Amino acid sequence: QVQLVESGGRLVQAGGSLRLFCAASGRTFSSYVMGWLRQAPGQEREFVAAVNWGGATTYSTSVKGRFTISRDNAKNTVTLQMNSLKPEDTAIYYCAADRVVITATGNGVDYWGQGTQVTVSS
Repeated sequence: QVQLVESGGRLVQAGGSLRLFCAASGRTFSSYVMGWLRQAPGQEREFVAAVNWGGATTYSTSVKGRFTISRDNAKNTVTLQMNSLKPEDTAIYYCAADRVVITATGNGVDYWGQGTQVTVSS
């Protein structure tokens, strides 16, 4: 089993920056693809970013160039650096872990955390 705990979400003004953290425990951290998903009120959960075993990253079109995902296998942590935030980035952000792939909606993901709220004011 893998346990994931997110932190760092808060209210921030549009154009500002925020850094989210995910701490993992329970299994070998480096064996998993790690990622972030988010869900806004009334909308489906959507993919944000992921980083695989070798450090290769993938981003959704909406956040590419603004967000950066990184992992530290020695510390069992994943970070999402968010810059140039927009009101449409407002959502609950979830940390996820999967043996193979983080899907577009999060369906089938092996593990995910409780989420942390990010609110971007206009």
